[in-house]
Amino acid sequence: MSGCGHLVVVTGMSGAGKSTALHALEDLGFFCVDNMPPPVAGATLVALGGAGVSRVAFGIDVRVRSFVDAIGDLVDSVGDLAQVVDVLFLDAADASLIRRFSSTRRPHPLSTTRGAGAGSEAPALLDGISIEREKLALLRARATHVIDTTGLSVHELRRRVLSHFGPTAGVTPRMRIRVVSFGFKYGAPVDADLVFDVRFLKNPYFEPGLRELTGNDEAVRDYVFAESDTQELLGHLLSLLEFCVPRYEVEGKSYLTVAIGCTGGRHRSVALAHRIASHLQEKTGGAVDLVHRDVNRASPDRESDVGGSSA
Repeated sequence: MSGCGHLVVVTGMSGAGKSTALHALEDLGFFCVDNMPPPVAGATLVALGGAGVSRVAFGIDVRVRSFVDAIGDLVDSVGDLAQVVDVLFLDAADASLIRRFSSTRRPHPLSTTRGAGAGSEAPALLDGISIEREKLALLRARATHVIDTTGLSVHELRRRVLSHFGPTAGVTPRMRIRVVSFGFKYGAPVDADLVFDVRFLKNPYFEPGLRELTGNDEAVRDYVFAESDTQELLGHLLSLLEFCVPRYEVEGKSYLTVAIGCTGGRHRSVALAHRIASHLQEKTGGAVDLVHRDVNRASPDRESDVGGSSA
């Protein structure tokens, strides 16, 4: 019988983050099946393998009720149906699990079932957690990966799963940084995480010979950075970003968009965005995308000199 190349069995304590782990595996290209009954797992693998699916993840927990004791047998039975079999066990401290169930107001799957051999109901949340931990003890001991999610956010858990099963397993994914220049007259970028307004800086738009140029031209950059206010502002911005960027990355943020805005998005914001992007790329060692959203939006000769029409 044919099977798949890589099977990940995702199991563990209810409320420990199994859904988040499965979503992360799905993003990696795994075909994910949640709440899989162990008796049909083998046939499902054969069917998926026949359809050309090479990476599969099964979510199995105590919601399968009478099948829970067969979870351990599942790992043995699929040994010949997958080239690689990993068992990812998600755990968390009892106090953390209680807080999570209390927050969602959902009952524990075993909180209304009978205790193991006790012959009595287990209505309390903590009783359900204790029964589940006992039933899954042997499976936890056989796990190839154990993640304690007690102090993890959903973003940190996702990053852990990616590090275990992603194409760069063992390497922490880098956060993608975008630096965007824009004009406030066209509206701030809706996807910006950080927005900085530089309209207080001296404006090249009103200087003869600079209006028709942009912040991509050396003459405009020289004009902008000749001002002491620009130099001081740049120093503050770079210090702030050097502090924030690594902390955003540790928190698990996948994308960071830094937006620099002037009035028309042609002169001051473009010059500063270019300098900031170059600095971040040098400091982080990663790719930094630079986007000048409005640099070609309007021709200078179409803009009025009245009010806030300057770039």
